[in-house]
Amino acid sequence: MGYIRAEEILPADVIKQIQQYVDGANIYIPRKQENRLAWGTKTAYRHELQKRDKAIYNSYLDGKSVNELAHIHYLSEKSIQRIIRNYNKENQPLQ
Repeated sequence: MGYIRAEEILPADVIKQIQQYVDGANIYIPRKQENRLAWGTKTAYRHELQKRDKAIYNSYLDGKSVNELAHIHYLSEKSIQRIIRNYNKENQPLQ
C-alpha cells in the first residue's frame, strides 16, 4: 500500500499538531469503524477457504480420519477438528 503526503491533503495547522507527537515518522490512520471491510471481502481467498473447509467436512462424513485429512490438506489435526466442529454447529437441527 502506498502512502499519501500529508501536505497534499491536510491543512498546515493539522500537520503542525501531528508533528508535536510524531515528527517525520510514518503513521497509520485506521479507517472509521463504519467503513471497515470484513476480512477477505476484497479477494476470493475467503471463498476458497470455505470451499476447502466444506470439502474437508464432506470427506470426514465419507469416512476419512482426522489424521488423513490433516496430511492431505497440510493442516494440523487441531485445525481439521475445528473445521469439523464448526460445520457440526452450523448443521445441527433446531430443537
